[in-house]
Amino acid sequence: MLVVALGAAIGIIPFGPVRFGAAGALFVGLAVGALDPALGEGLTLVSNLGLALFVYMVGIAAGETFFADLGRQLPLMGLGAGVIVVVAVLAVLVGLALGLDAGLIAGTLAGALTSTPALAAATAATGSGEAGVGYSMGYPVGVVLSILAVSVVVRRKWPARRDEASADGEAIVAQSVEVDRPTPLREVPGWREQAIKMSYLIRHGHTRVLSPGEDLQPADRVLIVGSHSAATRAVEFLGTPLGKELTNDREDVDFKRFVISEPDVAGRTVAQLNLPSRFGGVITRVRRGDSDLLARDDLVLQLGDRVLAVVPRNELAGAGKFFGDSERKVSEVDALALGLGVTLGLLMGSITIGIPGGIQFSLGAAAGPLVVGMVLGAVHRTGPLNWDVPHSANLTIRQLGLLLFLATVGLASGPMFASQVLTATGGKVVLLATLVVVVSAVVFLTGARLLGLSAPRASGGFAGYVGQPAILSFAQARVNDERVEAGYAALFALGIIAKILAVQVIGAVLT
Repeated sequence: MLVVALGAAIGIIPFGPVRFGAAGALFVGLAVGALDPALGEGLTLVSNLGLALFVYMVGIAAGETFFADLGRQLPLMGLGAGVIVVVAVLAVLVGLALGLDAGLIAGTLAGALTSTPALAAATAATGSGEAGVGYSMGYPVGVVLSILAVSVVVRRKWPARRDEASADGEAIVAQSVEVDRPTPLREVPGWREQAIKMSYLIRHGHTRVLSPGEDLQPADRVLIVGSHSAATRAVEFLGTPLGKELTNDREDVDFKRFVISEPDVAGRTVAQLNLPSRFGGVITRVRRGDSDLLARDDLVLQLGDRVLAVVPRNELAGAGKFFGDSERKVSEVDALALGLGVTLGLLMGSITIGIPGGIQFSLGAAAGPLVVGMVLGAVHRTGPLNWDVPHSANLTIRQLGLLLFLATVGLASGPMFASQVLTATGGKVVLLATLVVVVSAVVFLTGARLLGLSAPRASGGFAGYVGQPAILSFAQARVNDERVEAGYAALFALGIIAKILAVQVIGAVLT
């Protein structure tokens, strides 16, 4: 825990645009472990537990996005998987030419692509502590060079014939309008596509919540919620913008953000809650983490979400009871669902699969919980079991698991790292890591452009391919474009699985 604490302190120190985050525990662990080999002994269970918790939480959070984007982002995902195959073959050929063993080659590949789960798989597949040495020297190379590659590309304006236009990162806004003519809701731009929501309706001086099935009449005053461009198009179509905000009048209709803490509500879509029939109201927005989402009918609500509900004033208390609205309850984790999920993941990871050529591999504690977490994260709930974990709790468990894993790896690999870091072998590892990152960046970003994808999506995809949040954060700081995060989400989980399989094949072939 001392290594965890010191590692967290090192991780927040900025080195230019780079912060190592949880990887600071790895570097402190290496330094402390080098003092006495006994410090790294007997930590296997702690290491596996930390890793399983980390990847399971990643899977739970990424599952829905991964499967939802599977069809639309298949070209980008195929590109990422193909590049990993190319650089894995390159790492083996160059590593052998440099005289490196299997542990160093696999660990360097995992480090250059900043994949902690792949490090665990590399250690297990090669049976060598040198995988941690290769990882620790390749990791900073991977982070720094990847950020430099993204900085060159992310603002480029190349042709993107197969990419959707950006919404310019517009925040969700509310605009009031007076209707000029009779208008069916289905004719309002953005209504059928659910790019907008409507809540407040003033008709003949009476304020209420707009019912989804009714039509608008002349002189109606309605509140439209959506991105600035979508809301503006709807307002221009309907009539005359109002200078007065309809939400200023809260005598008959009121609104409030409620915390989703009721287990029976979490895991269900906005449409399944049927708020118009239940309370005569509507959900317009959902706050999840730092993101404000439009409440589309198919949006699945999660514990910890903050929904903005517009309801008749006398229904406000009932709505709060329905959603739960308890900060204390939302901080609690369903231990039954968590325990079952991680257990299923570890069981899947323990299955050994044989492929032609006598190669044996398994998903292990690195990929088994990840795959199961992704599936359960997409399913959301099974009967009374809600697989989702509140966003804040997910991030906390993920961080703790990662710190425990990296600290134990550092302690176990410290003596070997100290003996090689300033040697010719250390220089060869850095050279190999540099080659892996440079080739990855050139092939991936060039391939994304040839596929007709935008520079922001390509940059986000590359950040997901490398699997480093610091690169994503750097790209988002340079451009306000939602395609950056979409590309990252499409490749993050897939990249982890592909890297795990790659290092396992390397271990099977070279040992």
